[in-house]
Amino acid sequence: MTARIFKPARNAMQSGAARTRRWVLEHEPAEARRVEPLMGWTSSGDTRQQVRLYFATREEAVAYAEREGLAYRVQEPKPATPRTAAYSDNFRAGLPEPWTH
Repeated sequence: MTARIFKPARNAMQSGAARTRRWVLEHEPAEARRVEPLMGWTSSGDTRQQVRLYFATREEAVAYAEREGLAYRVQEPKPATPRTAAYSDNFRAGLPEPWTH
């Protein structure tokens, strides 16, 4: 079983970048989830799926995984795309693709 080290993406519903500066270590599922027949709840016997560890830097997360003997893989964050400065910039002249209705 491997652990995944990554920086979470920002929430698509909000413009803020809160909770995206920390690195997260989470374990990948060791067994599939199953539906409990009586109540219909989804469950799993793998308790490591419930654990999310937060670190200030990538190096701290990697050091923890190595110290604990965990197999891990690091997902580097994608670079942030530049945002337009103002709403009016959507309609300025010289855009590569002109705005249409």
